[in-house]
Amino acid sequence: MSHDTYELKAEAREQVGKGSARAVRRNGKVPAVIYGDKQPPLAIALTYKDIYYKIHGGGFLTTVATIDVDGKKIQVLPKDFQLDPVKDFPVHVDFLRIGKDTEVNVDVPVHFINEDKSPGIKRGGVLNIVRHEVEFHCPANAIPEFITIDLTGTNIGDSIHISAVKLPAGVKPVISDRDFTIATIAGSSAMKPEVEETAEVAAPEAAPVAEEK
Repeated sequence: MSHDTYELKAEAREQVGKGSARAVRRNGKVPAVIYGDKQPPLAIALTYKDIYYKIHGGGFLTTVATIDVDGKKIQVLPKDFQLDPVKDFPVHVDFLRIGKDTEVNVDVPVHFINEDKSPGIKRGGVLNIVRHEVEFHCPANAIPEFITIDLTGTNIGDSIHISAVKLPAGVKPVISDRDFTIATIAGSSAMKPEVEETAEVAAPEAAPVAEEK
């Protein structure tokens, strides 16, 4: 699983709709809905402070959580959230109810290691990241925190494809019809030549000018 799981306390909401949601926000809480696992949707209200720090703390959409709704504990995965466009505070959250066989599509960050062991980057080449995240289909309780790409030995002009990445069991890229590119090593104007030239080519000597008689 990507991050340590956590627990949130929530209250069930009997009423739904815009008016009810506004009333929840006026009371310092955030309206949310738990859906999925072949059960009816459950409207809840979360403590604003708790959900704010979870959303802005990183890994929110890839971490399974437990929501305690009036004493009943429900395992969920955050699927979406809305922020106020001006003040950036949460105004609504959607949670997917997790069953033992639940599988999800989720965007997983890409991490790169060993840039100092890439001959191409050492020569002044540039790591051109095509995909900062990759969407995977995987068990909801086994979402990888990130995928790692080792740049050891990569050179100018090399491309790193998804087939070169070792993935955990049960984790498959959503794009399955092609071996897509995640990053390339591109040349740059600051690139060093592979062989340093140590001697300049000597200019041919000018022919002597004949004296006029």
